Amino acid sequence: MDSFIPTVLIVDDSAPLRILYSTYLKDENVNVYSVSSGRDAIDFISSHRPDVIFLDLYLPDISGFEVLNYVKKQNLDARVIMLTGSGSVDDAVEAMRLGAFDFIVKPIDSARLRVTLRNTTQHLKLKQMVSEFQTTQDVFLGFIGSSPAMKSVYSTIERAAPSSATVFITGESGTGKEVCAEAIHKLSKQKNGAFVPINCAAIPRDLMESELFGHVKGAFTGAVSDKIGAVQRADGGTLFLDEICELDPQLQSKLLRFIQTGKFYRVGSSKLETVSTRIVCATNKDPKLEVRAHHFREDLYYRLYVIPIKLPPLRDRDDDVERIATRFLKNFSQEENKGFTRFSISARQLLMAYDWPGNVRELQNVIHQIVVLNDGDEVTDEMFPESIRKEVLKGGNETSCDLPQRAVISVGNPYAGKTLAEIERDAIEKTIDSCEGNISKAAKMLGVNQSTIHRKLKAWRDEAQGKPAEVADSGAPE
Repeated sequence: MDSFIPTVLIVDDSAPLRILYSTYLKDENVNVYSVSSGRDAIDFISSHRPDVIFLDLYLPDISGFEVLNYVKKQNLDARVIMLTGSGSVDDAVEAMRLGAFDFIVKPIDSARLRVTLRNTTQHLKLKQMVSEFQTTQDVFLGFIGSSPAMKSVYSTIERAAPSSATVFITGESGTGKEVCAEAIHKLSKQKNGAFVPINCAAIPRDLMESELFGHVKGAFTGAVSDKIGAVQRADGGTLFLDEICELDPQLQSKLLRFIQTGKFYRVGSSKLETVSTRIVCATNKDPKLEVRAHHFREDLYYRLYVIPIKLPPLRDRDDDVERIATRFLKNFSQEENKGFTRFSISARQLLMAYDWPGNVRELQNVIHQIVVLNDGDEVTDEMFPESIRKEVLKGGNETSCDLPQRAVISVGNPYAGKTLAEIERDAIEKTIDSCEGNISKAAKMLGVNQSTIHRKLKAWRDEAQGKPAEVADSGAPE
């Protein structure tokens, strides 16, 4: 990647500005081109595939939004930086939500343009390094897994991290919201500063203001010395506010003022202090519902909800469950000096059949428990907690409808005379064979959840071993 020379396209209808920006970049190790209209930009982009595009928001023929939309529809790996007047900053922020990488407010000096270009090209190089690493490892800055749902999250993190915009992470408990926030910090311009996490639900309300902004000696009973708050510890870095919807409404207004100005008062102090802190927040609730219920300020919501990232639950991450479990098994086996190296077939089926309502955190705790309480080199389904095994079996007992014992089949049909259960089993097994054993792919072809197939496979295996047969649920899409 050291020989990487980016192609840069400048799109602006002003000829003097195009010349000026090109002059600013003449000493950079890039190939610079410029065009004056949106349609010329699209023609150039389609033929030359530039790496970086400096795009004016207002063009004489079509808008910068349309050019940006073209880049995204074509799935081009280009970084688009919007050029905007001070009056259109809201439009530029909206463009970032639609996929732009960053924006610069006019007038633009040489230093600002060069720094933005360097940050962008550095991000391109870093993404290439991450991509090359992921070809051999199913990991991404603390995350494990390569399901389509997570690849979409990784892409959003990569695009959001280098900007200064606030990021709002949502997702069920245990999906990795703090891991996501740390990943954003590691890829950001603030990566050399501190990453300071604060759980808004874990700190008593009467102490929360002091935790955030600090206090001076004597500000309240127990304040025996000055204290530096989280916003100041995160100066030059990232402040992560977890469970942001739990923040006291009165403190929400002070947080809003701080986000707008970067200025704050310590509790008990009249001295106005200033910091430069990136804000990332998260919640396991629906923030829009919290706003409607008047638990969360609407103006704060819109100030924070610039770049949203929704983390998928573990049940929607296909084969990531087994990848994550295997990594935990390896780590905990080393930590506990045990010999576990793999999961049995039945254990893998149980991993996939269970819904994991506690997500990655629950999976981590279960694997740790298994390693501590058992010995051997292979994890079997009997080693899983009884509650999980019962839940999976209970799922296998559920039926969506009552069906006749034998299907009414027309004469000449290859399934004539077979029970519906036999027809269903034949269809599932043949689909799995056609997918070369890939359960996830077979489930998608059949229009059912993976857990449905795993439950049926387990029921058929138990039947073959002479165990009491469990009545499986129907194959209807879930």
